[in-house]
Amino acid sequence: MPSHLPSDVRKRLKPIRLLVLDVDGVLTDGLLMYGAEGCMGKAFNVRDGLGIRFLMKCGITVGVISGRSEAAVSARLEELGLDPSLVMLGSRDKLNDLARLQAAAGGIKDFQTAVMGDDLPDLPMLLRAGFSACPADAAPDVAAVCDLVCGAAGGRGAVREVAEVLLKGQGRWSDLVQDWMGAR
Repeated sequence: MPSHLPSDVRKRLKPIRLLVLDVDGVLTDGLLMYGAEGCMGKAFNVRDGLGIRFLMKCGITVGVISGRSEAAVSARLEELGLDPSLVMLGSRDKLNDLARLQAAAGGIKDFQTAVMGDDLPDLPMLLRAGFSACPADAAPDVAAVCDLVCGAAGGRGAVREVAEVLLKGQGRWSDLVQDWMGAR
């Protein structure tokens, strides 16, 4: 159990069944690389991807809501095996899209939902979630409302950190480690 979190927050980790992520500033470092033909690409952290796979292996659904829509993001999320019905790119109303995503994920309630965001457009989702997290370099107003401010920056392992906190909080992390050690 993550001991650095207050006991009331640790209790809220147990029922989490859905983690919703923003993209820019969470799954990426927030930098946009543009060329003459528009957005040329984004960089994703492999540890974040492995954390997402760990969550899905343990039965926690992962979804994405982002205000931007790029082929590089779609390709990465597809590679990670996210259900396309749980990926909402080009969102103009993240709170409404969160409700739609929760319904698409089987009627998951707010207290069963964790959200990770980094900037002001994410605030409505973060405030509604049962557990909220942000990268170390999130906007100060976002960090002020989150249950967990990660030690890692966006695109630098913050999603992996949240995955570990969720899985440790649900007592599932040690089994994953044992599986990788070949002890099970």
